[in-house]
Amino acid sequence: MDQSATNNGFLPPAPDYRDPANYLNRELSWLEFNQRVLEEALEPGAHPLLERAKFISIFSSNLDEYFMIRVAGIEDQFDAGIHDKTIDGMTPAEQLEKIREKILLQLRQRNACFYEDIVPALAENAIEFLRFTELGPEHQEALRRYFKLEIFPVLTPLAFDTGHPFPFLSNLSLNLAIELEDEENRTHKFARVKVPSVLPRLLFFGGIEDLDFDDGISRFIWLEDLIANNLEYLFPKMRIISSHLFRVVRNADIEIEEDEAGDLLETIEQGIRSRRYGRVVRLDIGPEMPESIRKLLMKNLDVTDRNVYEIGGVLGLGCLFELLKIDRLELKDEPFVPVNRIEEQFEGDIFSAIKTKDRLLYHPYDSFQAVVDFIRQASSDPDVLSIKQTLYRVGSNSPIVKALMNAVEHGKQVAVLVELKARFDEENNIVWARALEDVGAHVIYGLPGLKTHAKITMVVRREQQKLKHYLHLGTGNYNPVTGKIYTDYSLFTTNERLVREVAELFNALTGYSKYTEYRKLLVSPINTRKKMISMIEREVEEHRKNGGGRIIMKMNSLVDDKSIRALYRASGEGVRIDLIIRGICCLKPGIPGISDNIRVISIIGRFLEHSRAYYFSNGGKNELYLGSADLMPRNLDHRVETIFPVLDGEIIETVKSDLELMLLDNTKSWEMLPDGTYRKIVCEGAEINSQSIFLNQSARKKFTNKFKAEEL
Repeated sequence: MDQSATNNGFLPPAPDYRDPANYLNRELSWLEFNQRVLEEALEPGAHPLLERAKFISIFSSNLDEYFMIRVAGIEDQFDAGIHDKTIDGMTPAEQLEKIREKILLQLRQRNACFYEDIVPALAENAIEFLRFTELGPEHQEALRRYFKLEIFPVLTPLAFDTGHPFPFLSNLSLNLAIELEDEENRTHKFARVKVPSVLPRLLFFGGIEDLDFDDGISRFIWLEDLIANNLEYLFPKMRIISSHLFRVVRNADIEIEEDEAGDLLETIEQGIRSRRYGRVVRLDIGPEMPESIRKLLMKNLDVTDRNVYEIGGVLGLGCLFELLKIDRLELKDEPFVPVNRIEEQFEGDIFSAIKTKDRLLYHPYDSFQAVVDFIRQASSDPDVLSIKQTLYRVGSNSPIVKALMNAVEHGKQVAVLVELKARFDEENNIVWARALEDVGAHVIYGLPGLKTHAKITMVVRREQQKLKHYLHLGTGNYNPVTGKIYTDYSLFTTNERLVREVAELFNALTGYSKYTEYRKLLVSPINTRKKMISMIEREVEEHRKNGGGRIIMKMNSLVDDKSIRALYRASGEGVRIDLIIRGICCLKPGIPGISDNIRVISIIGRFLEHSRAYYFSNGGKNELYLGSADLMPRNLDHRVETIFPVLDGEIIETVKSDLELMLLDNTKSWEMLPDGTYRKIVCEGAEINSQSIFLNQSARKKFTNKFKAEEL
């Protein structure tokens, strides 16, 4: 058919996959994710009461970090006069306006949930928040004694007048702005008192002398409330006119010119210190704050009305995590003990377990202790010669780093890449890097211009006069704390093809190797995007030949426009695509002619969904990849990442059935609509809570067998 016939409408025009209308804004998509986190608190029956308060805390902490990094970056673009549009066609100014509009709504929802629902429900369960003014004279006096002994010595009142410059306000600091009058000369004064972060925000009456009511009720008072009602001790001979809470959030993104850094470790340390001085991107105040103080703060903090958020009640609700310390098991998630299958089946001999066949663990349902034991056994095994490992976020009390130090002391060759640029974990990583160096480990800080986010360990062991290599490849960090609350896969293998490529990758990380011929591994920034898109395109070709094209992808975020376009093309060809994406998703499902065959769900539950899995039916020759990378430009272009193939057919079937089970979840699952909003999937028939089923290993096995039987 000639071109004129096509233009006259006999054939539909080719889809415009680059049209901004086919994409969602990254920043607004993240806010949709945080909304889903908030919904876990909003729904009364979703979680036990203290866990609902925990989700208020997570929502609030997430929002702080979002301002510190994402909003701060857009503010910088706006101030620089940049008008470049995002993939969905929005300018920085438009994004800032939409962000503020959405967050104001979310904060109202959060506060209504906490003060009108959770706080009364806690009171019904003998957990109360009291204000100083609600107490009788005897209890007020007991709190005053406590204030003088435990709080007063930590406080530093700072004046602001012609002789005192405006005090510095550190990031995330909670402060009292105080109006005073000098009783001698009747002059007006202004001062600031920081609420010290070294003390608990919630003061438990049971821990304060003469405040035990002995009636079984757990009572708390907010630290700032106690300070505000005892300011006369900080300002003698002054009349306290009023005090008002406010809180600042600063730009916390560290900018490093690595090419000019003589010593990366020292440069990162300087960056951490400078983080305290980033520009203010959000000023939280109470609605009762007088206009005069509001303007004084705005002027001295150099913020506009766009940066000011009036929030009723307590500021900084991220502190509600402290409530989980209350010993009320009936108000928390039921505790569980993860299964340690290697310990049970092989009496802890992890090398024997891996040698017999590849082993896959699914944390936190399978104990992360097996990963720790892998490093510990290697550190003291006389047959182990060397250990190589990447570390991104390991935590503040890492048994894995201690095991690596022990390995050095036992004469092993230990090489560790410690990523100093892991945001908000820089200080921990600096401490561990120095500790490892002090015992003689080879420590690498990372590659210039890239963050090393890969999760890989290689152990070399002498067995029967030959060298045997053992690998651990993961989707999550080497952190036992998050290993209890994040879902992640761990693969142990001795596969020689993977061993060779991991060895080449370590040589590239520690030396000057420029190896690029990875055939099994997907390695960013070398070949991950190219191979991922080629597998999507291969699925299209297989579908054209035989039908039955199927892709399942599970990740934290989908942002990369090239990958999205490849998925759109596959959908247009009839390939069935299911995406399980916890957080940001810039792809729109259900667009006629573009994404009719794509479904997007998000699971928000007890555990944070963190694993990345990429499944392709491949014409009946199932392929599965797991790894550290999301499909985002930062993961594909600016990080060292590994996505590795699963080569054991039984493991492929197990993970595929895991993914299929998640797609059936009708309890903790949200489905994205074509406009980018989400609707909670309504339970029809039998309740399927994927995380609960994974907690029950026998139930998980039943579902796995069910999927296998259906395919047969």
